[in-house]
Amino acid sequence: MDAFLAAAIEQAQKGLNEGGIPIGSVLVHQGNIIGAGHNRRVQQGSSILHGEMDALENAGRHPARVYKESVLYTTLSPCAMCSGAILLYGIPKVIIGENQTFMGEETLLRSRGVELEVVQDPTCVQLMQDFIRQHPELWNEDIGE
Repeated sequence: MDAFLAAAIEQAQKGLNEGGIPIGSVLVHQGNIIGAGHNRRVQQGSSILHGEMDALENAGRHPARVYKESVLYTTLSPCAMCSGAILLYGIPKVIIGENQTFMGEETLLRSRGVELEVVQDPTCVQLMQDFIRQHPELWNEDIGE
């Protein structure tokens, strides 16, 4: 398994262990993780701390060129909010752990030139399937339903 996807999965597991939603993400620039995060909506009482948003927040402020040279790894297909951040910062490539349990804004991202690689990693799929089955109310809240 790709080490960066493994790091995103570790973040997802961390979120689950904290009582949150198991979605993790890392932002990679020139072969180094510059930001790592996980969905912390439940833990922080936040309306926006999805995994990708947390990874971007934890990466801190960077010149635009850094984002344009980065790859975002996420365990789940990015929602509209996270896709907007990807587009805003010009992140050119996203590695997606899985999109079977939730299909985000992949069509939008592709239409704007973002390269997507969907891995369908069994660990990512299992984490989300188990979580959705055990906590459907939290999952529906997270995706705005």
